[in-house]
Amino acid sequence: MSPRRSYDQYCSAARALDVVGDRWTLLIVRELLSGPRRYTDLHADLPGVSTDVLASRLKDMERDGLATRRRLPPPGAAFVYELTARGRELLPVLQALGTWGGPELGARRPTDAVRAHWFALPLLRALEGEGLVEVRLEEGDFHVYAGAQDGPAYGEGPAPREPDARLVLDSDVCGAVVRGELNLTDAVRDGRVEVTGDGAIAKALREA
Repeated sequence: MSPRRSYDQYCSAARALDVVGDRWTLLIVRELLSGPRRYTDLHADLPGVSTDVLASRLKDMERDGLATRRRLPPPGAAFVYELTARGRELLPVLQALGTWGGPELGARRPTDAVRAHWFALPLLRALEGEGLVEVRLEEGDFHVYAGAQDGPAYGEGPAPREPDARLVLDSDVCGAVVRGELNLTDAVRDGRVEVTGDGAIAKALREA
């Protein structure tokens, strides 16, 4: 565990950065917003992080009350990391950063890694109402819990039950929504996003 470093400034922003300002910490939070994750899964979905740095950041997050580590019951019997209530409070922080950083994305670079679920938080921000929404991209499927107050914000793969809405779109359209260049409802109206489902979110998107 690395020693806690501080800006030693009596400022709430500085205090927040004392806890989450180290490189990789907020991206680990992004991954854990999908629910409990094993160390190996975190490492696979954080390309570029070393095993030592990931282990150190996770220990720091436990120390600072952002995450906990527990063993799954048999037959899993593996250790998983998950966010505490304090850690889950970082969801709007990440969403605000995503909004601010959207215009910085530009075109995808040849060196850029991508995971389908990295689009989950920006799309979650674009949805209104409450419900389970499944999203299908060529890079893979994921689902988001719109309006959820606790528990996971999103998950990888198809929805665990029949979703309230299902969105099918390509990465170009998704990227335009993330960058703030395209409104999701406009994309639906223009036929660039296919919406199915009987839930309130699906109806609102089709009727907007």
